[in-house]
Amino acid sequence: MKSLLVAACLCATVGAQDLPVFQRVEAPAGSVWVDSLDLSKAAIRRPRAGRGQTAPPPPLVFSLAGVTYPHAVPLSSDADLTIDLKGKAARFSSMVGIDDAVKAPAGSVIFGVWVDGRKVADSGVMRGGDAPKLIEAALTGAKTLVLAVIDANDGTAGDSADWAGAMITLASGAGPQDQPVVVTRAPEAAPSIAASATASPRINYPRVTGATPGRPFQFKIPASGDAPLTYTARNLPAGLALDSSTGVITGALKGEGRWKVPVSVKNRKSVANAVIEIVGGDHQLAQTPPLGWNSWNVWAAQVDDAKVRAAADGMVSSGLAAQGYTYINIDDAWEGPRDANGEITSNEKFPDMKALADYVHGKGLKIGIYSSPGPATCQQRYAGSYQHEAQDAKTWAKWGFDYIKYDWCTLTNTQPPDGPRGAQTPLPGLKKPYEVMRAALDTLDRDFIFSLCQYGWGSVWEWGASVGGNLWRVTGDITDTWPSMSSIGFQQTGHEKFAGPTHWNDTDMLVVGMVGWGRQGGPRPTNLTPNEQLTHISLWALQAAPLIIGADLSQADRWTVDLLGNREMLAVNQDALGRAAGRVASDGWTQVWSRPLADGSVAVGLFNRGPEAMSVTASFKDLGLSGSQSVLDIWSQKALPRAKDQFTALVPRHGVVFVRLGSSAKP
Repeated sequence: MKSLLVAACLCATVGAQDLPVFQRVEAPAGSVWVDSLDLSKAAIRRPRAGRGQTAPPPPLVFSLAGVTYPHAVPLSSDADLTIDLKGKAARFSSMVGIDDAVKAPAGSVIFGVWVDGRKVADSGVMRGGDAPKLIEAALTGAKTLVLAVIDANDGTAGDSADWAGAMITLASGAGPQDQPVVVTRAPEAAPSIAASATASPRINYPRVTGATPGRPFQFKIPASGDAPLTYTARNLPAGLALDSSTGVITGALKGEGRWKVPVSVKNRKSVANAVIEIVGGDHQLAQTPPLGWNSWNVWAAQVDDAKVRAAADGMVSSGLAAQGYTYINIDDAWEGPRDANGEITSNEKFPDMKALADYVHGKGLKIGIYSSPGPATCQQRYAGSYQHEAQDAKTWAKWGFDYIKYDWCTLTNTQPPDGPRGAQTPLPGLKKPYEVMRAALDTLDRDFIFSLCQYGWGSVWEWGASVGGNLWRVTGDITDTWPSMSSIGFQQTGHEKFAGPTHWNDTDMLVVGMVGWGRQGGPRPTNLTPNEQLTHISLWALQAAPLIIGADLSQADRWTVDLLGNREMLAVNQDALGRAAGRVASDGWTQVWSRPLADGSVAVGLFNRGPEAMSVTASFKDLGLSGSQSVLDIWSQKALPRAKDQFTALVPRHGVVFVRLGSSAKP
């Protein structure tokens, strides 16, 4: 086979009018337009019909710098296209840029080309309004060509990327049977990860919890191991008592303070010891990011009492409750009409909310509910809390709930239509509905985690804590696709300084396991590959994001349980220092994120956003480390060779190597 030639992206921009070959309707002799291949399964922009339109939508028009191209591949941001060249191609060439339909300076992407697993061309960051660039790559003897586009770390809004005039020039003598073909990647095998269950007892995470004095207290010591387990605790604060057979601490704190409580868990094999910290005071909930489950990503509006009970059962039977997962949260579609006194009721799917809450509490878990500050919830047909805030809060407390997700939704409908609305609402208006509900919650005799949901409007991470939020959504809704998950996760750097104990950035619920959003056919496996799932959970753990499962726990397989229940991953997410990760290095396609931990070690994620495996290096200088450091692979829970001055790993496509460096880096 002939050796592969490599051509890098031209450094200088090129005026499209100077390269008329890319603007032709017919392909040059011996060449193939890439958009003439079968792109039916490709992740590309496609024409969309307007609302109420019945006729087929017109085809897309592709334009860069005012020049129209009859042929283009409108590859979606954070997507790639794999082409089998059959060893019969000579060259790839294309103009690249953000389509003129995007108003500058919106949009930012990076184009890249891989040939037989090796990156050979890279556009660098391109923004809306930038002059087009020419990308070329030699293909002599090559078997596979991959075209990829990623967002430039600021989300996918405006990222209408065009491979304009993209063509493959065939090798001399190539025949009809040698035409390139778009191929689908083979299914990816799940990487081996450590088991979450052990026979010997272990005390897991979180190891700190907070509550308001005088209000009901409940905390289940997160411990795993073969049953039966016996729990003991010393120096519990006044007002609290431990059930030695369940590990659940209940009662009510008598006053403010911080207590270090030595606890032990014993079974027939051995005993485990740890120290739990209890914090008493006003607004001391969520000392670590909440761990739990929410109904929306699996059941959406099809949620009912039985499904919520099944989630609580599954949380316990899977072993995830023993790993610290606590909250069972009902999202939208539980609401019924208001009674004659204006009190909210539950609908026919939820016949007895107090009985449901008691059932969940009986398993040592806590339960959450959902509402909107608008007159209706996001489903439009269910009542929101508008002008009933205090009344609804009292009802939720009477039923025994512990957590409220408060979703902006229809509050926009109450705003004047001729002024700024929704995301454009001035900051005082964005804050007000959450201040009103916070004030209502503060009058209750029950603690509530307060989850703000308004999609990141007004840079909520800067003020969410000031309105009493324990967590706040920083993005729109997530879906179980690589572009959705990765664009959310990788644009969070800079937000970390606003997170800490009692207040956290919420990057939305998890999309691993059996999801479905209540659609016909029931839950189905996530569309994320196994490596993408590892990236998802690693990013959320590093960023100290709430880990709220969105899957059917009754169908959770062993790998998913081990993914969610990995003790070392949870130790990072639940670290008591509460310092969220930021990005410390990036070349666009690869990134390094890190966070310091309470014991002096550093958690580090080496991420590859590219379409093929890539080597990634974390410099100790960027991590605040030096010299030789011990290394623990978090997902396998195995010690790796010590590293000096830097740590380097080969990271799979869309994957991660997640390690802990330093003093506590041991299995």
